[in-house]
Amino acid sequence: MSSPSASFVQIKFDDILFYENCGGGSFGSVYRARWISQDKEVAVKKLLKIENEAEILSVLSHRNIIQFYGAIVEAPNYGIVTEYASGGSLYDYLSSDKSEDMDMGQIMTWAADIARGIHYLHSEAPVKVIHRDLKSRNVVLAADKVLKICDFGASKFLTHTTHMSLVGTFPWMAPEVIQSLPVSETCDTFSYGVVLWEMLTREIPFKGLEGLQVAWLVVEKNERLTIPSGCPVSFAELMRNCWAAEPKERPMFKQILSTLESMSNDSQLPQQCNSFLHNKAEWRCEIEATLERLKKLERDLSTKEQELKERERRLKMWERKLIEQSNSPLFLPVAKKISAKSFYQSKTEESNSSQMSCQITTSSNEEVNLQSVMKGFGDMFSTDFAGPVLHSGMQVNMQAKQNSSKSSCVREGHKINMTLGTGGFTWSDDSE
Repeated sequence: MSSPSASFVQIKFDDILFYENCGGGSFGSVYRARWISQDKEVAVKKLLKIENEAEILSVLSHRNIIQFYGAIVEAPNYGIVTEYASGGSLYDYLSSDKSEDMDMGQIMTWAADIARGIHYLHSEAPVKVIHRDLKSRNVVLAADKVLKICDFGASKFLTHTTHMSLVGTFPWMAPEVIQSLPVSETCDTFSYGVVLWEMLTREIPFKGLEGLQVAWLVVEKNERLTIPSGCPVSFAELMRNCWAAEPKERPMFKQILSTLESMSNDSQLPQQCNSFLHNKAEWRCEIEATLERLKKLERDLSTKEQELKERERRLKMWERKLIEQSNSPLFLPVAKKISAKSFYQSKTEESNSSQMSCQITTSSNEEVNLQSVMKGFGDMFSTDFAGPVLHSGMQVNMQAKQNSSKSSCVREGHKINMTLGTGGFTWSDDSE
């Protein structure tokens, strides 16, 4: 379905009196302000340019969606003008002492407010809209404590499936959004489950982890926020369903509203939920333990990456020294005995072996000074050899100080294989 043509009130920049900055939204800062000609308190999100947010907001009208008044389109003073929610964001409320007084009734009311707002976007608005950045910072409290969804800077008019660029906030983002895969409206379902978790725990999702760390854990390790063991079963089941890895397995918001209705009729749930909410000290340790496990998992990955980088650095150093040694005066007599032609290319690939031996067969009856051949490799290998070797060849056993590699050196007309592994380190001349 195509988007409708934009039709909204254009507000003069001089008609707005700006007060304090009250937060940041997608692609702009939000200010409390006064719309002078209307004598109305408003919120204004300053933008670099007007894109689709004003177009989307202009077709929306719902109790749980922030009311849109118009847009400032005078360059360079672009902005979106909406109703001002004096209660601030849900995120700020949950971080304040006031949230200690929350009970099941409040959570159920607010959970339904958000669900109704998103259901309207998906199923009842003139054009289907996917929010794509649903989080507690983008839900605000009006003066009457009704929750309203705001900040549509990341939103899109929704076709059956839409390919999205990477926007949003990682702890709230569905795996397919993180991966910039085609998405459906159930990516908002995933985010809704995180907001519900926030209301129940009054904790910050994946606190202490960086965004990219969260992305890796959610996508690659299929990790999810910890649902404490004391959480009422119906809430836990709803959140797990919202976080299903497969988008088609997540509930639509019509189903979520039906589930919330059933939960509100459960006479046992209020006591269970209120007991859970007011005994945070008993289960907060479960969330903290999971966070520590995830941080350790990420640290272990980082350490492994550093080890691989160090291994690669040493292998490159070894390869460079091998090339330099082949061109040095000390190595030239030996190189001539191996072949009258010189090596001119070298490649390496990773292996896990650290045991190596080297067999070099000369083409004359002269003795070879192996110490000269191996000069310069002392920082890479521990060598074991005794004196010169006769024409039958020379043998050296080397213990790599770091894990070694398999490499091949190519010379004109011939391929010389160097194999480092459990079977030893050998050079074989494969004539073509």
